[in-house]
Amino acid sequence: MRLDKYLKVSRIIKRRTVAKEACEGGRVSINEKVAKAGTEIQEGDIIEIKFATKYLKAKVVNVAEHVRKEDAGQMYEIMQGQEDTE
Repeated sequence: MRLDKYLKVSRIIKRRTVAKEACEGGRVSINEKVAKAGTEIQEGDIIEIKFATKYLKAKVVNVAEHVRKEDAGQMYEIMQGQEDTE
């Protein structure tokens, strides 16, 4: 599954266009490598996202095309999340 679609389906990022823009801006990396929106995601990958003042590191647990809103949180496991203090 494409990275931008995964971010939307898992509801880490609410809209696919926003996920694509984050990838194009170099704010998303997979396994410590900057990733493009079309990069394929697999179970076990580590996703890191740098938001404006926040940082999120999550492990991909499940890759599914269609997921109910209630089950979206089970697609990933948050490893680290923090707010920048600088």
